[in-house]
Amino acid sequence: MAALQTGVIVVGLVATLAAFSVRGRFKSEQREAFIQNYRWPPGLLERFAEKHPDLTPAQREQVVRGLRQFFLVHLRSDCDYVSMPSRVVDDLWHEFILYTREYRDFCRRAFGKFLHHLPSAALSPLRKRSNVGLRRTWWWACREESINPRNPDRLPLLFAIDHQLAIPNGFHYVPDCAAILPGGEVMQCGADFASRRIDGTIEGFGRKRDGGCGASSGCAGSGGDGSGCGGDGGGCGGDGGGCSGGGGGGD
Repeated sequence: MAALQTGVIVVGLVATLAAFSVRGRFKSEQREAFIQNYRWPPGLLERFAEKHPDLTPAQREQVVRGLRQFFLVHLRSDCDYVSMPSRVVDDLWHEFILYTREYRDFCRRAFGKFLHHLPSAALSPLRKRSNVGLRRTWWWACREESINPRNPDRLPLLFAIDHQLAIPNGFHYVPDCAAILPGGEVMQCGADFASRRIDGTIEGFGRKRDGGCGASSGCAGSGGDGSGCGGDGGGCGGDGGGCSGGGGGGD
């Protein structure tokens, strides 16, 4: 009798876990669809165009796709800490954040919590926390575009766009470190994300933490700690505020 009761309990637990798993996948699919089909607030893209008059409508649409990719990267990483690798996509993200109510509602529906903004960044021995976020962004952006993140033969949009659009002071990447010529243009190497060469670790590369979107971490960017910012923006303080750590703090 005891064995039968134990078996019933185990079956019940398995069924409950399976139900939660299905529900979680369904919720994630809903959030992905929301991000992919989100209609930007009126005037946002026009404001961005005014600040980047050198970009054509087709090029501005590339930037829009880049920002959607960044938001999907954050979602697919279980809303873990991610860093922005593009200056021009970062510009559009910042413009979006200025639409405070709309951005807060977007974050609530896309992630279940507020996604804070911190400036774009490249790999650096001095910014280990940012490096973790960049590796995570690289991993999931590569996954989205069917690129091998360890041995890339091309770049995902987020890492290619600054160079493609000739953005001043942008982050220019190449897939293969061998393509970087001594004394040439300053480039970042995509293959470095799978290497310990920069800061002695590959933390963030291919890793996915437990908890999912809606857990405590809600910060992204180049230097914040990313922890302790739970809920739908409450207690994190807005655009880059409230997230402690190595150098985070807004624009």
